[in-house]
Amino acid sequence: MKAVNSIPKKIVPLTQLKAMVASWRATGKTIAFTNGCFDILHEGHIASLSEAAQEADYLIVGVNSDASVKRLKGPERPINHEQSRALILASLAIIDAVVIFEEDTPLNLITHLLPDFLVKGGDYTIEQIVGAKEVMANGGKVIINPIVEGFSTSGLIQQIKASHS
Repeated sequence: MKAVNSIPKKIVPLTQLKAMVASWRATGKTIAFTNGCFDILHEGHIASLSEAAQEADYLIVGVNSDASVKRLKGPERPINHEQSRALILASLAIIDAVVIFEEDTPLNLITHLLPDFLVKGGDYTIEQIVGAKEVMANGGKVIINPIVEGFSTSGLIQQIKASHS
């Protein structure tokens, strides 16, 4: 039998997440962190999340709140609300915890959690990655995974709009 009841329990506030991270670290486990809007989950997201999960024993995913997505992506976004996006991510076996954040960047989360691995997908440089300085100063590593070409939420939205006009 699948442990479907445990899925919503993977969505946790920062205070609870800090306690979880402390208990994982007490047993010598490593933590990877990545973040994003994850508005419409697609193959590019799965590739990036899978690569992040391979870096450590536990993977934490920070999800931008609805208000944050609106500020970053515009008034028509998000398509899916934050609880829906968090629940879909929490249902993935490769993700151990999901935390929703209100700020435009996950800097507050990163400075509280100080993961062993900060993982981003895309064409970033280390200097552009929020929290990179803090993670490296704490002995952690920043990993930039290549973006999977041809997959983007904005592109999917444009395709849907075009097919309905």
